[in-house]
Amino acid sequence: MTLLDYARGPVIQAALVIMIAGIIWRLLGVLVLTRAADLSRPRDAFGNFKGYRTVFSRAWPSSEFLTATRYQTVMAYVFHLATLVVVIGIVPHIEFIQGLTGASWPGLPNGVGVACGIIALASLVALIMRRLTKPAVYCSTWGDYFAWFVVAMPLVTGLMAFAHLGPRYETLLALHILAAALFFAWFPFGKLMHAFWFVFSRAQSGIAYARKGVQI
Repeated sequence: MTLLDYARGPVIQAALVIMIAGIIWRLLGVLVLTRAADLSRPRDAFGNFKGYRTVFSRAWPSSEFLTATRYQTVMAYVFHLATLVVVIGIVPHIEFIQGLTGASWPGLPNGVGVACGIIALASLVALIMRRLTKPAVYCSTWGDYFAWFVVAMPLVTGLMAFAHLGPRYETLLALHILAAALFFAWFPFGKLMHAFWFVFSRAQSGIAYARKGVQI
């Protein structure tokens, strides 16, 4: 079995199983947490419903914090949107998704996918540079840097494979798949789980503030 066969076979399959099982396990862990009895009445009958609005209304910082967070917010949005285009927009990824789910759609031109990949990687570098230059602001741990590495490697290896930079194409493709497998396997256990946790954290904050009559 070649490295490419190994990467696109048992490794990626095991990584997907770990990711799905890990996400389910962690979500269940939150959903079954014991909750204290509700001993106080909300200020209005729709307080809890209004609280859930914060999941969407806090997708952009309040005006009071915009100046201090503009750089990070803009770069984060650029990264997430560009990466989303790469993940679901280029033909090889669509074919991979089709193999898993059966769903398919037209792919973007290669030039668009490469441009989005470069933009995503550049914004990711911009974010890590800000974290490195402002340690007192972010109070980073090893998990922050490892998460950055796990996210960056699929982009780096994917761009290298497309441009045929470095080893032969089959080796680069295998490295790209292995990098994606690392991303899948690590996803449930690190800070990448914020893709799910932000819904819970924002909703909980919104519910708590709505009960106190805060305008949200």
